[in-house]
Amino acid sequence: MAEQTSTGRTRQGAPPQERRIKPLMVGGVVFAVCMMAIVGAYQVFVGMGALMEDNFYTRSNSYPYDLDINVWGWVHLISGIVIVAAAFTVFKGRTWARVVGITVAALSALENFFFTPYYPIWSILIIAFDVLVIWSLATYGHAQAHKVYGAPL
Repeated sequence: MAEQTSTGRTRQGAPPQERRIKPLMVGGVVFAVCMMAIVGAYQVFVGMGALMEDNFYTRSNSYPYDLDINVWGWVHLISGIVIVAAAFTVFKGRTWARVVGITVAALSALENFFFTPYYPIWSILIIAFDVLVIWSLATYGHAQAHKVYGAPL
């Protein structure tokens, strides 16, 4: 193993090899944070709409997971707030923040799967966004966070 000198070069003359940042990963996490903020805001508005007006969503009589509209409202409102909060913690570059982001996105996708009979197109769109968020956060590494905005290693 070569020793480093004060100039940053090893004794053999080769500069130390730095970790390479992939722009797709950095752009992916920015995309993930933006999508989490949008999905969270959407969930908050859906929850508020369900809580304010019981007749806003049409009910399906043959749906096995048919919950009361107020229950769906509270579920969406709380999950939306958690998703927005998780979006802002991801930029800290900590591993736990990415794990929280992935978990929240997975739960959001599951929640929207069960909400599909009420708003099918929007639910499928949110599920697709959640899958992209999970992929972006799973490929974003600790080294990239450190190089991009100085997050601690």
